[in-house]
Amino acid sequence: MTPVPDNAPASAGPIDPALIEDFVAASRILAHHGVLDAWGHVSIRHPSNPDRYLISRARAAGLVSAGDILEFDLHSTPVDLRGQRAFLERYIHGEVYRARPDVNAVVHSHSPTMIPFSVTGEPLKAISHIASFMCEEVPIWEIRDCCLTQGLLVTTSKQGSSLAKTLGNRPIALMRGHGNVVVAPDIRKAVHRALYAEVNAQQLAMAKSFGRPIIYVAPDEAQDPKRVDDAWELWKSEVIDQM
Repeated sequence: MTPVPDNAPASAGPIDPALIEDFVAASRILAHHGVLDAWGHVSIRHPSNPDRYLISRARAAGLVSAGDILEFDLHSTPVDLRGQRAFLERYIHGEVYRARPDVNAVVHSHSPTMIPFSVTGEPLKAISHIASFMCEEVPIWEIRDCCLTQGLLVTTSKQGSSLAKTLGNRPIALMRGHGNVVVAPDIRKAVHRALYAEVNAQQLAMAKSFGRPIIYVAPDEAQDPKRVDDAWELWKSEVIDQM
């Protein structure tokens, strides 16, 4: 169990229950669609203080509830763990928020079809319009360029900062042999990107199996979907009975 430090940061205050509901739904939606497994996680920046973020206690995404959500500063120091375990890899979230003021939601997953692209040098790019946020090749973070601590896990601020640097101003980065990090300006768009990054990887792997030239989505064709809320309504309906 991670102890609460004597100099624990102050809370940024209560959160709108509707946002908390979306947070819980995001975790369960991504678990329902196989993007998150027992160890992936979602976070949101605190709406009242950009120097705080919210993430579940160390728990499988498909089981996350409102009572599991904990608050951290951007150094990933907990405000109050309430006797719970924190995710070892919370530094992914804290360092991305530190580096990217435009980001208000982060997903770290082990999205299965994306991992082969992280170890083969095969470029991961969008072939579907709905994944056109990936119209530029997705960068790959190599943990050995920073330092190893516990296998391939991101367990320090130094590693998290290195990952955030590889991410740069992009919406997604791969983590070699591990997974990926997806970012967005809000939680609903983060879910869309995390889900369709996996779908696009599946489609691209299938397209490559045909052995024919591939036409990727060009930057001037890229467009964010205009009806994310419609998709969100459907996705949330699939997990609402579990919340």
